[in-house]
Amino acid sequence: MRLAFSTLGVPGMPVADVVRLAAGAGYQGVELRAHPEEPVHPLIGARERAAVRAEFAAAGVEILAVAGYARVAAERDAAGEEELAHELSELVLLAADLGAPYVRVFPGGGERPADGADADAARRLAAVAPLAAERGVRVLLETHDSHGTGAAAARVLGLVGHRSVGALWDVLHTWRGGERPVDTRAALAPYLGYVQVKDVVSAADPRPVPLGAGALPLASALAALGPEPAAAHGPVPAPEGGFGLGTGGWLCWEYEKRWFPEAPELPGLLAAGREHLRRLLDGVAAGAAAGDAAVSPAVPPTPPAGVQEEGGTPDRSD
Repeated sequence: MRLAFSTLGVPGMPVADVVRLAAGAGYQGVELRAHPEEPVHPLIGARERAAVRAEFAAAGVEILAVAGYARVAAERDAAGEEELAHELSELVLLAADLGAPYVRVFPGGGERPADGADADAARRLAAVAPLAAERGVRVLLETHDSHGTGAAAARVLGLVGHRSVGALWDVLHTWRGGERPVDTRAALAPYLGYVQVKDVVSAADPRPVPLGAGALPLASALAALGPEPAAAHGPVPAPEGGFGLGTGGWLCWEYEKRWFPEAPELPGLLAAGREHLRRLLDGVAAGAAAGDAAVSPAVPPTPPAGVQEEGGTPDRSD
């Protein structure tokens, strides 16, 4: 699998420095946080987009995704609907101009009843799907906030039914939602674009820590990416919808330095993080080769009552 990191971990860093950092630390790609605080966002012009794309290409580093902040399950009035449709279209056009295959969006359904939130999210994603298909981009709904589990995200994606709309598996949120990795993988397999990895202090304390130093069971999540989630509950998707541990898959380290400025600086952690992920992947591959790929990961702990996404600040979270 190929490895990337998110610029959420290096807030405000100039593009040239991001590119050098990725290349020097041995990462094949970068997820660009598309926010006005950052150098790359939907308001930059054609010349700037071309320059960003050329800089990454010259270094042999891929732009994995444009991480946007559109909330597709939120309740909106007519003006809000138009604003959201414009935001989604602009994110797709930015990704296409940069040569990025993916756009990340959030659910953002809040406390809305699931039926209404699901229906609105599916309708809005279906509306942008033709533009995404035309531009060679996939819009990915992240497992986050109101749809933090694979099962919840799959409810929406099943209603959309378009190959240009898929899922981004953020392993933190599915873990905090009490969903086993094998069940997340089974739910998302027909839709999965890539996987965001991270580590945190605990389920109740989402402060970022170096990979392997926290409580999140990354090994179980990666083991579930094998070709047959044998211990999953429910139907296993058809093979053509699968996401395996081969050369085509992506893991992206999302280190939330922007929201936790006291956290250690990401650049000094990248090399060790890469090696940790490689060791985990090697372990999964060795288990598969020994016929032991279907090890059942432990059921993750259910988050303590009252725990909110991202330390109680879901609206600002990546």
